[in-house]
Amino acid sequence: MLSGPVTASAGHGAYNKCMNLAAQTSSAAASNPSPTRFVALEQGRIAYDDQGSGPLVVLVPGIGDLRREYRLVVPGLLAAGYRVVTMDLRGCGESDATFDQYDGRVIGDDIVALIRDLDAGPAIVVGTSIAAGSAVYAAAESPELVARIVLVGGFTRGPAMSAPMKLLVRVLMAGPWRNAVWLGVHRGLFPLHTPEDHDAHRAAIRANLREPGRSAALGRMMTSTHDHAEARYAKVRAPSLFVMGTADSDFPDPVAEANEVAAALGGRVAFIEGAGHYPHIEAPEQFLEPVLEFLAEAGA
Repeated sequence: MLSGPVTASAGHGAYNKCMNLAAQTSSAAASNPSPTRFVALEQGRIAYDDQGSGPLVVLVPGIGDLRREYRLVVPGLLAAGYRVVTMDLRGCGESDATFDQYDGRVIGDDIVALIRDLDAGPAIVVGTSIAAGSAVYAAAESPELVARIVLVGGFTRGPAMSAPMKLLVRVLMAGPWRNAVWLGVHRGLFPLHTPEDHDAHRAAIRANLREPGRSAALGRMMTSTHDHAEARYAKVRAPSLFVMGTADSDFPDPVAEANEVAAALGGRVAFIEGAGHYPHIEAPEQFLEPVLEFLAEAGA
């Protein structure tokens, strides 16, 4: 039952077998990384990698992050028999920073464009943070291309911020101090655990943000709204799962946020006890268990 805190269980034989296979897959992937590919759009390119075979899973990272954000759960998905495509957000990673818009709606359009270009849908779309709202948007606007959605620490509706707080956010994200502010915020989003390569990953984010156009793109994303997703709840027909860390500091009440959004979408919820905004990084095995169960229930 995906309705309360979820932890990995030694009694789940199929799951444990999958994780053993994942460990082998992870070692192979480390020695033979997937090459970067691109889908060309009107104003620039979206970067992605493509691994495995089977039902298509598209992984979309959070704001200001890189597609390797999902590095700890990709092996498990591959071992479970999925084709895993991980994309960089426009303006981030290896995607171009030449676009004139960077909100969640256009990220949703990018997801749809990628699935259409792959010609392998409908896809399961996993979106973190801003990309969760983008997944909702994609499912509502292109139901024939999106079979299921997994929302991770998802922003899918406008945050309850006062006018002074909104002004403060805009000021903090408007100047040359923007990168330092974001990296400082990012450091505090992992209350449960950080993986061994966490410092190296943060260094890669920092280096990426120094590239031309990327810091400005981050500022545009950080000050965008999520109304595009909330306005389309009723149009979403794809089954949904909201995975939320119970200590996600981005929400005043993360449990209530997940429950309310899941109810509005007619979906399911799984909580990772003590995890923050990136439960798939802090507790990848606990994250994978409800996700794989959710996919398997429908024969995805």
